[in-house]
Amino acid sequence: MRSRSTVLETAVLGLLSSAPLHGYELRKRLALLLGPFRAFSYGTLYPALRSLQERGLIATAEPSPSAPVGTRAPRRSTGHEPVPPLAGRRGRIVYELTAEGKEHLQTVLSSSGPAAWEDENFDVRFALFAQTDADTRLRILEGRRTRLTERLEAVRESASRTRERLDEYTLELQRHGLEQVEREVRWLDGLITTERGRAERDPRENKERG
Repeated sequence: MRSRSTVLETAVLGLLSSAPLHGYELRKRLALLLGPFRAFSYGTLYPALRSLQERGLIATAEPSPSAPVGTRAPRRSTGHEPVPPLAGRRGRIVYELTAEGKEHLQTVLSSSGPAAWEDENFDVRFALFAQTDADTRLRILEGRRTRLTERLEAVRESASRTRERLDEYTLELQRHGLEQVEREVRWLDGLITTERGRAERDPRENKERG
């Protein structure tokens, strides 16, 4: 449960790093970022927003009706007020990163340990690669590939031992799973090659980001 909460919080901070967002727009963009197979509800978003606000990582603001989101000087909350209900198009409540939130997001995006390439986190971390330095991107991609390769070998070994005891449908499902992992490994190989080539062409990228 905590892992899912952390993924959602990272996604929220990553989206708000571009511009403050109304609750309705934030939820739409989260749905795109997290993908159609990782559905979430207002019930999970409320606690995440409340936690982020209580920790001083986001603030709420009420722009004037004529000022588009991202162009006004907001009235920030104290960080101890309750998170208001998410607003639709008629609501004026927006959410934005605080200085502490920006610093926290950069800390998260600079991490490249096992949590970054596990199934639960990888998609969100990859979606935020534009905000991630090149070395970290490469470490995450390589870590993900290593983990999938290990999984592939384990599944193949298991399949060879149990093939005679499985019915045709279970074997087909097993084959389908293997093909999915193999496709992702090939995809990662291409991304890793691209990242390495980019680093060779422009070794200054990390310095400019740092």
